Amino acid sequence: MNASASPCSVRSGEGAYAWIVAVLLATAYAVAFIDRQVLNLLVDPIKKSLVFSDTQFSLLQGLAFVAAYAAMGVVFGRLADQHNRRNLLVAGTVIWCAFTVGCGLATGFWSFFGARAGIGAAEACLLPASWSLLSDYFSRERLPRAMSLFLMGPFVGGGFALIFGGLLFRHLVASAPGGIFTGLEAWRLTFFAVGAPGVIIALIVWLAVREPPRLGEAAAPAQSYTLREGVAYIVGERAFYGSFFGGLSLLIVGLFALPAWTPAFLMRAHGGSPASVGLQYGTATLIAGCSGVLLGPWIARLLARRYPLDAPVRTAMFAGLCAAPACLFLPFAPNYWSALLASATASCCLNFTLPVAAAALQVSTPNRLRGLMTSTYAFVLTATGMGIAPTLIALVTDRVFGDPARVGAALGWITGLSALASLPLLAIAARHYAARLQAARGGAES
Repeated sequence: MNASASPCSVRSGEGAYAWIVAVLLATAYAVAFIDRQVLNLLVDPIKKSLVFSDTQFSLLQGLAFVAAYAAMGVVFGRLADQHNRRNLLVAGTVIWCAFTVGCGLATGFWSFFGARAGIGAAEACLLPASWSLLSDYFSRERLPRAMSLFLMGPFVGGGFALIFGGLLFRHLVASAPGGIFTGLEAWRLTFFAVGAPGVIIALIVWLAVREPPRLGEAAAPAQSYTLREGVAYIVGERAFYGSFFGGLSLLIVGLFALPAWTPAFLMRAHGGSPASVGLQYGTATLIAGCSGVLLGPWIARLLARRYPLDAPVRTAMFAGLCAAPACLFLPFAPNYWSALLASATASCCLNFTLPVAAAALQVSTPNRLRGLMTSTYAFVLTATGMGIAPTLIALVTDRVFGDPARVGAALGWITGLSALASLPLLAIAARHYAARLQAARGGAES
């Protein structure tokens, strides 16, 4: 390993500017989720227009995005470890916004697949660049709160995608815009409208965010790793990373499957319209998601009184225990509002774990490996959450139940059982995490 010189021996600061950076990074994350999630509200209009099955549509939701995300994740992780992270994020934002507009130009399955793949490839830059930046702007004690703010982005973005996407779609259906947009279907115009403004956010990030020096726990110069050394480090620590990633992946099934299929469930089984579901479920998602990520660090602090070394991982276990009953209730929900409440409750509980798990991963990983580790983490969770979860729900709906109206049964059973299955893996991860943290503290004291 070779020392990488740092021009500064102090952390960039944790005053107002650091929090402004966190807000801007969260805004970029929100834009990414608007571009990513608006597709879920337009399931039936797109299926009718382009004649897709549920399984084909689930491939657009999952495989198209994840395959590209996986292909570029390690590349962007290494770039984030070695180069300017702010510039990487700006370039990625512009590119994924362009491909979101491209979704509105799709004429068939493969052109739509290609546009979704472009979004996935570009968005692979976001987590490694942003998490690495935050870990250099905030101390270990304040990082969970900064991560909470950052991780509100997906829920603000996902909520806005549903709330304003539904209202925008209804307006476009009613108004029939003219000019160059004459004759274009409302779902196509919706993609144009949500994709273009992200370029403004990219410009603001480029102008306002400074690249901080890379600092370690004791403000020492960061160490650089070759790719081979980085992989060897991960393999050597596989007892922790394997159980940690495995347990979180099972929780992520619910986090991705619920927003992917709850709108269709509410429309098919309980008679909701795209506009009403967009407004109501979007509002519920926004409140539940933001509440979950804000409550996560608070729950972890409570657990730390009894479990001072592994509270972040125990927070994930608590999330699974709370979410499972709400998920398993979905197939039995008697009406629209009870189904909406159950889905929102499950989402809130599952999100307890995200900020503390993200912070735990950063503080337990060497600085110059954080980009690679974050991209690995993001790939594992995204491959499960987007690549497997939506398609699994669709396959069970199509092949097991044979009835699109029973998507709620597939959604509830799969997400509930996945949350319960995460518990033994997370218990193993908690033991290894505690040992790692204790060893690190012992080394610092000696």
